[in-house]
Amino acid sequence: MAIEFKLPELGENIESADIINVLIKKGDTIDIDQGVIEIETDKATIEVPSTLKGIVEDVKVKKGDKVKVGQVIFTVIDGKQKVIGDEAKKPAEEIKKVQAEKPSEEKMAETVQKEKPDKELKKKEADKKIVEFKLPELGENIESADVINVLVKKGDFIEHDQGIMEIETDKATIEVPSDVSGKIVDVLIKQGDKAKVGQTIIRVETSEVPEEEGKVKEEVSSAVEIPGEKPVTAEPEKKAEVTGKLTGFRPGEIEEQPPILTNAAPAAPSVRRIARELGVDINRVKGTGPNGRISMDDVKAFVKSINEEIESRGMGVGVKQEALPDFSKYGEIERREMSKIRLKTAEHLGYAWAVTPHVTQFDKADITSLEKLRKEFNPEVEKAGGKLTVTSILVKVITSAMKIFPQFNSSIDMEKKEIIYKKYFNIGIAVDTENGLLVPVIKNTDIMSLKEISVEMNQLAEKARSRKISLEEMQGGCITITNLGGIGGTYFTPIVNSPEVAILGVSRSEYIPTYKENRLVPRLMLPLSLSYDHRIIDGADAARFLRWVCEALEQPLKLLM
Repeated sequence: MAIEFKLPELGENIESADIINVLIKKGDTIDIDQGVIEIETDKATIEVPSTLKGIVEDVKVKKGDKVKVGQVIFTVIDGKQKVIGDEAKKPAEEIKKVQAEKPSEEKMAETVQKEKPDKELKKKEADKKIVEFKLPELGENIESADVINVLVKKGDFIEHDQGIMEIETDKATIEVPSDVSGKIVDVLIKQGDKAKVGQTIIRVETSEVPEEEGKVKEEVSSAVEIPGEKPVTAEPEKKAEVTGKLTGFRPGEIEEQPPILTNAAPAAPSVRRIARELGVDINRVKGTGPNGRISMDDVKAFVKSINEEIESRGMGVGVKQEALPDFSKYGEIERREMSKIRLKTAEHLGYAWAVTPHVTQFDKADITSLEKLRKEFNPEVEKAGGKLTVTSILVKVITSAMKIFPQFNSSIDMEKKEIIYKKYFNIGIAVDTENGLLVPVIKNTDIMSLKEISVEMNQLAEKARSRKISLEEMQGGCITITNLGGIGGTYFTPIVNSPEVAILGVSRSEYIPTYKENRLVPRLMLPLSLSYDHRIIDGADAARFLRWVCEALEQPLKLLM
């Protein structure tokens, strides 16, 4: 009777894998724990050990196939499967036949002697080895990116932190640095490809010793009971220490194990994280994976159903676009695909506008005296590598204002009906680039000097324009400043950068005749526009906040008081 070997569980939230090598063929005699296939998941490349012993009757997969957990890989005839419990009681004749197939101690000794020189040779050659550089983690919930430029080629010598390629995600365009030095022997991607996190990008010949990813294959003793002899008890199985690696469980054994009951929904940490970010209670999501495991698609489907329900109620969120007319009948048109940054901007701001009740407060500050001080101290800041601007001054002013008005340094959790007050101060600065609007974040502005803020802001803006900005440098903002003064205009209504609750818009300053001390005098006035989330900020609070900012610009000593 033929026995089926099925692909076992591979790890948390891993349902399938790609076969990169088949190590057996029809007619082979295999043993328990012998490697049968090599597979690659999105977390690791691993060798799958056999739980069967006997002659391979049929191999049902080939190199390049994508196989699912539970899929039949091969079948064995005249063989035995590692079993537990009552299944261990097999006919004596078959068990003796299995035992007879075990190699003698003399043959095993000969094999060890033959393999010893090979191991010594490999040890000598280990000074130089081929290391695979894989696309590292790019940020929360980012699984892939478009390759827009490859900066290296086969035969190049690279160093640590040298740029390998430029990629574009839905949040930014960034350069990926190497974490290994050596000679490139293979480049596995090209411009225009879509690369996944964990995918091999290049192979490098190096003498460096890379970190071990963890041994996957684990030794498990047989538990076959032979009549007339004492049963051999299997040693306790060791669980894999690395997430995504094969555990010690075998097909058939998993079915025998009682399910582990917990209060937590069965989902991977990455799935739980995206659920939290979307405000979804993971326990309300129905899993479609093995044993009810919740996947990313399940969370997305749940959110989609919620949006459709909201849309059906006419609440304005998730409103579908009306059918567009045929513009070409009016004249020549050209269609261009939206870049990922532009698409993400459209989606994010559409969401922010739909869920946030916006109100905009306007005011203007007299910066005549401040402008004289700015010009006086700017040369000193330029020597440090920055530029003293109204925006950098506003970063310091806004930081102080949030200490006095803490509701402006908060976020709303409508799911839990809570207000989250932040004790840190990170200010986002909107930067206009050729690739779209990016918002680098200056961290810990409360402990930075004005000179340090100016230098940091200048460096982040340059990174954003040259496509060198990282995702980490655009996360964690508390409030955003957007300055259109360099272009022109008076007032405008910026959209709050959710989950923040306020954004300050700055327009071009101009000299305006102002009645002061019984006469008209020219004063340099700066228009300011403060948009805020009316769920947490009242109109009176917004007016007080913006007036405090204006007074701090007019009287810099106010910051020290």
